[in-house]
Order: sequence, then C-alpha cells, then structure tokens
Amino acid sequence: MIQLEQLKHELGLLEEPLDDLRVSLDITHLKFEVAELEQKAMEPSFWDDPQEAQKVLQKAKGLKDKLKNFEDTHEKYEELIILIDMAIEESDLSVEKEIAKEFENLKESIDDLRIETLLSGEYDRNSAIISIHSGAGGLDAQDWAEMLLRMYTRWAEKKGYGVKTLDILPDTEAGIKNVTLLIEGENAYGYLKSEKGVHRIVRISPFDPSGKRHTSFASLDVMPELDEDIEVDINPNDLRIDTYRASGAGGQHVNKTDSAIRITHIPTGIVVQCQNERSQHSNKETAMKMLMSKLIELREREHKDKIEDLKGDYSQIAWGSQIRSYVFHPYNMVKDHRTNAEVGNVQAVMDGEIDLFMNEYLKKV
Repeated sequence: MIQLEQLKHELGLLEEPLDDLRVSLDITHLKFEVAELEQKAMEPSFWDDPQEAQKVLQKAKGLKDKLKNFEDTHEKYEELIILIDMAIEESDLSVEKEIAKEFENLKESIDDLRIETLLSGEYDRNSAIISIHSGAGGLDAQDWAEMLLRMYTRWAEKKGYGVKTLDILPDTEAGIKNVTLLIEGENAYGYLKSEKGVHRIVRISPFDPSGKRHTSFASLDVMPELDEDIEVDINPNDLRIDTYRASGAGGQHVNKTDSAIRITHIPTGIVVQCQNERSQHSNKETAMKMLMSKLIELREREHKDKIEDLKGDYSQIAWGSQIRSYVFHPYNMVKDHRTNAEVGNVQAVMDGEIDLFMNEYLKKV
C-alpha cells in the first residue's frame, strides 16, 4: 500500500509537465490547423495540383500524429489516476506491478513529447540526407563505416522512416568508403542533426591476424532535404559537374553508362554525388537538391546571408572533432563526449538504439 501511495504522489508531480506540454505544443492551435487542412482537402479543386495536395496531406498527418500523441499521453495519465485510487480504496495490491509499469511508460511518453517540442528549427521537420565517410584506419575504418550504415538504417526503420540509398562506394576488400542516404519522415533531420561529426570505434581488429586493438574513425554529415519551393541562388560558374560510371548496387544497367553525377561547389569545396537513379538527368537533379541543402545548412551555421560570402575549406567543417566513442574492447561502452551520456550495451546501440544520445543532445542545445 505504501508503494501505491508513493506512486500516486509521483503521478501527481507529472500534472505540471503535462500542462507545460499543452502550452509548448499549442494544442488549441494544432486542432485549428488540422481542421483547416482537412477543410482544404475537401475542396473540389484540391487534387488539381497533386504535388501540393500531397504536401498538405503530409502536413496534416504530421499534425494529427503530434496531437494524438499528446491526447493519448494525457488519457493514459487520467486512467492511471483512476486505477491507483481504486487500488488504494479496495486495498488491491495485485495491480501494484502493473501500475508501476504503466507509470514508467507514462514518464517515457512525456519525455518523448518534451523532446518533440525541442524540434523547433526551421528545417527540423524535414527528411534528412546523411553521408557516412570512412576515415583513418584503412579496412577497419571502411568496415566501421558499414557498421554505422547498418546502425542508422536500423534506427530509421524502428522510427518508421523510409531509407533510400542515393550514393555508395563499396570497397572490394571490406566495408564501404562512403555512402549517402535519404531518411524520409517527419522530424528526421531534427533528430539526425545531432549525429553530425566524427564517430570513433575501439575494438580488436578482425583484419589484424595478431589480434591487436585498433582505433578507427568515420564521419557523419547531415543536411535537411529541402522542399522544391525553396530556392537557393547558385552561380552556374561556381559549379564543376563530372559524370562517371556508377558502382555498387544497382544491377548491370547502372554499370554500363556514365550516369552517376558529381557536383563540386568551387567557392566552398562542397562535393555531392548521386548514382541512385538510372538516368544522368535524374541523378543531376538529385545531386543539385543535395547541394542546395548543404549550402543552406552551411549558411545557417555560418550565419551568412549570401552564399557568395561562404569561403574556406569545407572538408575541415565536415570532419570537426569526434562526438562519440564506441568501445568494444577492453570493455563495452558507448559514450557521447558532448553530453557525457553513456550506454553499456554496445550491441543494442549498433542495432539502432541511439535515441538516448539524440535526446540528451537536444536537451542540451
């Protein structure tokens, strides 16, 4: 009974955070926006522009999901209050474990909602384009890059996001040299922007016959996928466009023609490339979108108003300093050096359980 009384007290402390979330999420305005979009979708001319219609429906779904998450959490809170009061009144200790479990689930739901309120950047709701590059460490680094590819793919799948490979350069011996992915879904960029930087692995190398411990590095770059109506003024004279024969996945067709595209933005040194599509035109279109996203992301970080003002060696910005270490030997631990968040289960992290690191980063910034 004492535990039930304690749970009731702790549950009461969650009322204020829920009220704060109602204000932060602006639930009243969310309902108004959803109603407005639904009304728009009922107009006879709604499907005259299919692309715009899809954007409206996607926005409505995102708002509905956000609204439902809050309402479900609030309902869970009210149901738990009733359940505890009934258990105390009837001196029913048989539901104590169930209530304790539901209480922990409720706290997690509130934490998830609180994190969502932190995704308030201009492009946080957008899909994300991520690029993984192997660094110092030879075959170990290339294998590490492939391990990170799997980790982020698993994370995205658990979130219900779509994953599309835009470009990949595998190595004939082991791993990958680099890969670029499009992670499609609401708030993908808002979450993944926290992963930008250098990732370090310490382990017994599977490529070293002597069984020595090796340290390898790979970098992750992240940019938002831009809506087509966002324009960036790029001087064509600032671009160098190269075509080359695609490699890796894609079947025989992709290797027969020089359909892959590499675009270099000369003033900043930014390089983007795409070989996912079958036609050179489609690859060029996708690569240009990636370049625009990267330039906007860079402009935001540099607080510049004009792309022409952006100078310097971009590769230095991309690498930066290491943000996280993944230690497989002599002990198991993953530690984020920016927030000091630690996890002892390395395998779970490699299976995509990285929300803790993202959430702690978002809370800090």
